[in-house]
Amino acid sequence: MTTDIDAANTDPRFSGLPGRPGKIIAVHLSYASRADQRGRRPAAPSYFFKASSSVAASGGVVERPRGTELLAFEGEIALVIGTPARDVPLADAWGHVAWVTAANDLGVYDLRANDKGSNVRSKGGDGFTPIGPGLIDARTVDPGALRVRTWVNTALVQDDTTAGLIFPLAQFVADLSQHFTLETGDVILTGTPAGSSVLVPGDVVEIEVDSPATGATSGRLVTTVAQGDGPGYDEAIGSLPSVDDQQRADAWGTPSAKTPVLAEAGESEADDPVHTRTGVSASGGLAPELRDKLRRCPVAGLSGQLRKRGLNNVSIDGVRPLHPTAKLVGIATTLRFVPGREDLFTSHGGGYNAQKRAFDAAGPDEVLVIEARGETGSGTLGDILAIRAHAAGAAGIVTDGGVRDIDAVTAVGIPVYTSGAHPAVLGRKHVPWDTGIAVACGGATVVPGDIIVGDADGVIVIPADLAEEVVDAALAQEDEDAWIAARVAEGHPVDGLFPMNAEWRAKYEVETAGDR
Repeated sequence: MTTDIDAANTDPRFSGLPGRPGKIIAVHLSYASRADQRGRRPAAPSYFFKASSSVAASGGVVERPRGTELLAFEGEIALVIGTPARDVPLADAWGHVAWVTAANDLGVYDLRANDKGSNVRSKGGDGFTPIGPGLIDARTVDPGALRVRTWVNTALVQDDTTAGLIFPLAQFVADLSQHFTLETGDVILTGTPAGSSVLVPGDVVEIEVDSPATGATSGRLVTTVAQGDGPGYDEAIGSLPSVDDQQRADAWGTPSAKTPVLAEAGESEADDPVHTRTGVSASGGLAPELRDKLRRCPVAGLSGQLRKRGLNNVSIDGVRPLHPTAKLVGIATTLRFVPGREDLFTSHGGGYNAQKRAFDAAGPDEVLVIEARGETGSGTLGDILAIRAHAAGAAGIVTDGGVRDIDAVTAVGIPVYTSGAHPAVLGRKHVPWDTGIAVACGGATVVPGDIIVGDADGVIVIPADLAEEVVDAALAQEDEDAWIAARVAEGHPVDGLFPMNAEWRAKYEVETAGDR
């Protein structure tokens, strides 16, 4: 059955609980589906604390802090302790749980870097732990057969049961009781399954915990996201928000072979093995040797090698360089614009919007790739944003939209590829929507972490795990083509020479044997 909350609980933040909890303990990684997504499976549970001031009731609003972009939801089952537990055996642990309900373990990935797993800032914000709305009597349900589901804007995004846990719910109670007393009213957040992702202002997230066997339910815990309008963070006082492609991949829940898998949100990265991408240095930029090879290799040669490997849809079409003699080489970061709509521009176009965040976040060796749907009827960047990217050491910018103040942008000196110039500002045709996701630019899909290479012929997208193989083959082909060109210049006909037949191949092998 579901228990009504005592009317004496007058603080509205705790209306989904018997009262204000003394402690909130959260589990880092507990579901097999989440562990598979992360690429790591813990041998034992690990935990962090959340402030009781972070609790919020159903129907509330949570603010994404100013200057951040990666506010992520995590639908979870919350356990409420009914009787104190200290050094309890596993067999008795569930008896100390009085109620079960729904929780949203919200966190901002932008703030986790300096907390090393404690999550004090990344998950301790006001309203970052909605709980409720109703309590399920723990005595009436099977802890191994509970279900947690999450909806974002009515779409089901998480759906798992406690049968998918790596550790049973009772183990968290028994384990924690080995270290300190779990007191009446304390809350344990038991981890989230796969499907956690990023929320943006205007999103509505709903979480429900239920027992399909008995019909008992917490009801839907509803939270709406708004953009915070506070003063932001003062660097003179503490660390500023910071994001990179790996954090974006973790937050959005889309790891790939091109991005190393790190710890659960807020876990100390020092506790995990170090993973590196092929051709990516330990600092996160391109390995110097790979960068040098890509700079020496023409885009046409890379395109040919990708085509040999079955990749034909990897050219960003319709864009031309503002600096035709400058080579573009870097790792993709992404920005997406959606078609202009007045109400959406009002909610997403002002303030520290996705466009500004993307340019602020661009760093050394990174190429900002902008999806503008080939719409050139307004600018997607101007000289101020180009200066920002250039000052940050970004490798370049690629947009299939327009550039405003194109002469001033050209004068900045950063490599820029665009579909053309236009004097109009962004809002005429576009709404800056999101960053760090797969985008479509010039007919090509670009994923954060892809390798971007551009020259006067155009721009190519190389999957990071193929970059070394492709560039080595392309440079070898360039050497071969140069030898063929020299023979043609000597007066030889191209028939049998281009491509080489067996006779010419044998001559080539003999003459170049000392060069290989």
